[in-house]
Amino acid sequence: MAVQGNGDGAAPPALDAGDAASLPFWKTKTLDAMTTEEWESLCDGCARCCLNKLEDWDTGEIVWTAIACELLDDESCRCSDYPNRTTRVPDCIPLDPDAVRSLTWLPASCAYRLVSEGRDLYWWHPLVSGDAETVHEAGISVTGRTVSEADIPVEEYEDFIVTWPGELPER
Repeated sequence: MAVQGNGDGAAPPALDAGDAASLPFWKTKTLDAMTTEEWESLCDGCARCCLNKLEDWDTGEIVWTAIACELLDDESCRCSDYPNRTTRVPDCIPLDPDAVRSLTWLPASCAYRLVSEGRDLYWWHPLVSGDAETVHEAGISVTGRTVSEADIPVEEYEDFIVTWPGELPER
């Protein structure tokens, strides 16, 4: 029985060992146990993590902006220099299992966060849908909704606060 994501993000029901062998890797492995290829394939290409966030120093509240990292290609929602991103953008936080468990600003739709929490991937995720475009069609990706940080002075970031990165679409 090959089970794909059920679309609601909820943890799958417990299965016996025979069923577990036919399940996709994200349902049977922890983030720490994944291969590099499996880890990289968990990224759905939404690029929400590439948006600049603002933190209120008094309350710790984090808000999203529509301002994207200067390396983000807004059309493809991919980093234009992924191998060198942390050198070129010192504020870039590469995701690893420890970061996923500790970062409070990962969006609720993030596959790394979902797997870490024992939840399933959503229907638009390319590993579930079989199509890299569903993340864009579902309205999850940032494509067409951002401005580059290279064009915006830091003191104007508050003018670009948005709520949509924390929202989930209807099917």
